[in-house]
Amino acid sequence: MRGVRGQVVIAAPGAVAVEALDPASPDVGVAAHYGDPLREQRTLATAAGLVDRSHRGVLAVRGEARAGWLHSLTTQHLTGLAGGQGTELLVLSPHGHLEQHALVAEDGETTWLDTEPGRAGELAAFLDRMRFFTPVTVTDETAGWALLSVVGPRPEPALAALGLGELAAPWMAEVPGPKFPAGTVPPGPTSRYAVRPLAPAGAGPSGWARRGRLGVDLLVPRAAVEEVAGRLAAAGVPPCGLWAYEAVRVAARQPRLGFETDHRTLPAEVGLLAPAVHLEKGCYRGQETIARVHHLGRPPRRLALLHLDGIAAERPPAPHTKVSTMDGRVVGFVGTGAHHHELGMVALALVRRNVTVDTSLRVGESAAALDPTD
Repeated sequence: MRGVRGQVVIAAPGAVAVEALDPASPDVGVAAHYGDPLREQRTLATAAGLVDRSHRGVLAVRGEARAGWLHSLTTQHLTGLAGGQGTELLVLSPHGHLEQHALVAEDGETTWLDTEPGRAGELAAFLDRMRFFTPVTVTDETAGWALLSVVGPRPEPALAALGLGELAAPWMAEVPGPKFPAGTVPPGPTSRYAVRPLAPAGAGPSGWARRGRLGVDLLVPRAAVEEVAGRLAAAGVPPCGLWAYEAVRVAARQPRLGFETDHRTLPAEVGLLAPAVHLEKGCYRGQETIARVHHLGRPPRRLALLHLDGIAAERPPAPHTKVSTMDGRVVGFVGTGAHHHELGMVALALVRRNVTVDTSLRVGESAAALDPTD
């Protein structure tokens, strides 16, 4: 089964493609679910499941100067990124607004970047414009490589089935408070994710496994997707749809570019300082805004988890549905809504920082309230 953009949907009984339910979704090309989204969520919450995220864009940056070059263009401290490590980076506008968010895997020869569906070409074009005389190459590898994710608290069967040993848990530096003294943030990436090569399937090329915040990401040749999925299914790691993954992501309050962001979004508003921004590295585009907002300590908006009543509307709200107070004052917008197997109908939203848990809200026809822990 293949999506309208040509990406592989892992073949399994009950598979329903995203485009069959929402042809306009940026997530077309992968499975929304395999017949029981709530059961698939429970699998991701209690054990481990394989999520097809092969619609994500994949870039490869090669050349000995790649680390220092990417370091100068992005928010992350990359000169200290070693082979076998991953992290996250952002590309900002001159005014510090979020333009690109990519996850990184360094294998010692290539720096791999994976980003949101449909964003790889734009990121590749930006990087290519900034090469000048730097001896690096940037290639879009999306057509040949697929990203899959093993999500859940028990990834060990999947790692064993793929011939991998234990992958260290993600590490993340603590974000210092406003007006911190120089030297507070040590040099090096502010998040580090273990990366290990995958054994090649037959005579084909190998990929890698990266332990991230929600699970273990696998980069595999597209021709090997079904073979990898079969090995994992035989080890008791079933396929789970993107709906289940998105519900887990929403509950974990992890933003997606283009969903929980708009053209004005600052990294501090959506919780991306810790994994993707080094606050003491040299100049990069948008750095002055990052520093000013952090030292003032007052980003204008913040990411929050909303609980929706689920009575007025059976379906989660569409991305960028307005969030308003009961008197009609708009205070933000919804990014991703989901039916969560424990929390009910929830949504991630970007709201004004003065909205509190006591504020009565509306999202479309539904009453809403901030999660008490926000």
